[in-house]
Amino acid sequence: MWDVLEEFYDSVPRPGSHVEDHGELVLFVQAGDGYPYYARPRFPGGRPVLADVVRMRERQRELGVPEAFEWVHETTPDLLGIAVSAGLEVLRAPLMVLDPERLPRPHPHVRVLATRPAEVAVVAELAFSSPGTAPGQAGVAERDAALAGAVPASTRHRHAVADLPGEGVLAVGTAQRAGDVVEIAGVGTLPVARRRGLGGAVTAALARDALERGATLVFLSAGSTEIARVYERVGFRHAGTACIASPAE
Repeated sequence: MWDVLEEFYDSVPRPGSHVEDHGELVLFVQAGDGYPYYARPRFPGGRPVLADVVRMRERQRELGVPEAFEWVHETTPDLLGIAVSAGLEVLRAPLMVLDPERLPRPHPHVRVLATRPAEVAVVAELAFSSPGTAPGQAGVAERDAALAGAVPASTRHRHAVADLPGEGVLAVGTAQRAGDVVEIAGVGTLPVARRRGLGGAVTAALARDALERGATLVFLSAGSTEIARVYERVGFRHAGTACIASPAE
C-alpha cells in the first residue's frame, strides 16, 4: 500500500503544476491559479537530508511559493527529525484507508458532482477558518454573502455537497484521483451546522462514488484525532501518518 500511495502523491499534482527536482526532493509549483502545491521526497525512494530541506526552503522563498512539505512517515521516517531540525513545524495527521464494507447508507441530501459549484470553495473556506468539529458562528448568512462574488470553476476532480431543503449547501468535499487510487480532501461543514453528521455523509458519498467508478484504494488524511473519529464512523481506519510541514510560527 505504501508504494501505491507514494506513486499517487507523485502523480496527482503533476497535471496542475510544473515540476522541479532538487536533490532528493521534488517541488510541485502551481500552474496558473491552481492549488499551491508542496515539496516531497523524490519518487521512487527519495531519502532527503537536512541540506536538501534547507535548499528547498530557499528555492520556495525565491519563487514566492509556500514553504510546504508533505510525506508519509512510514515511507520516509527520517524526514520528521530532519524537518524539525530545519525549523519546520510538522502536523502528524492520521492517514486513513476505507473499509468498503463499513460504508453507511447514502444520505438523501448529499450529491456527487463532476463540476465544482461555487459553494464548494466558499463553504470549505468558512469551515477551515474555524477548525475542529465543535459548532461555531459562521453559517448560512456568511456563506451567502461570500457567494455573491464567487463563480463556479472547472475541475478535474469529483465534488460532493450536502444540500439540505431550506438551508442550501452546508457541507462539501472533494475527491482527487490518480490511476485506481482516490484521495478525499477538503471536507468541511459550516460551523453552525456541525455535529449533524454532514461531514461524514459527504465523505461516505465520495468514497462510494470512487468505488463505483473503479477505485481500488480510497484514503484521506484527518487534521486531528478528533476529526479522525468522524471518518471512522463512515468506514475509514487509521493506517499510518501523513506529515505536513511548514515554517514554525
